[in-house]
Amino acid sequence: MSASAALSFREVWLLQEEQKDVFEAIVALALNFLFLALIALLLWPLDRLPLALGLAKGSGVLWIAVGVAFVLVLRIQRLFGVNLYDHPDAYVRSNLVVSCFLQAGWAAFAALAVRSFVPGLPAWGVALLYVAGAASCLMAYFVVSSFYQGTVYKLISLPLALAGFLVFSVWPASGRTLYGWFFRLF
Repeated sequence: MSASAALSFREVWLLQEEQKDVFEAIVALALNFLFLALIALLLWPLDRLPLALGLAKGSGVLWIAVGVAFVLVLRIQRLFGVNLYDHPDAYVRSNLVVSCFLQAGWAAFAALAVRSFVPGLPAWGVALLYVAGAASCLMAYFVVSSFYQGTVYKLISLPLALAGFLVFSVWPASGRTLYGWFFRLF
């Protein structure tokens, strides 16, 4: 088998409908690494590289938290016989609650992380840090969306993440109150 035939087989395999979950996870992972590299390059001249490292660590924790939450919710849904065909409302609502909770958790983490690196920066540097934090919410959206792929989850998650980032940036105590227990674990 030639290299071009093997490559086309892999391309076809990955783009098949059954592999949509794998494809979305690979794209989310690639975007995650690309985002972290760009943020590191952006923050390096500002001498705020530890923020990029903190976002990288947080990203790893996010992948683990989303994966664990996804498996736990799936098992709980199976335990109670909740699925898309028999109980669609309960299925969609439970997934929506978990995906939004995770997305808002990242928004809180990003807002608190950015806030801790703001002191000593000029206004344009502060603005740049907050743009990076908001962009990290987009990266987290891709991570969460790779597990919760339904349209309703995607339509709600991104606006929630950006609104949550804004709220937690203006009112950091709310982020610490809602998610501080989880942040203290890591």
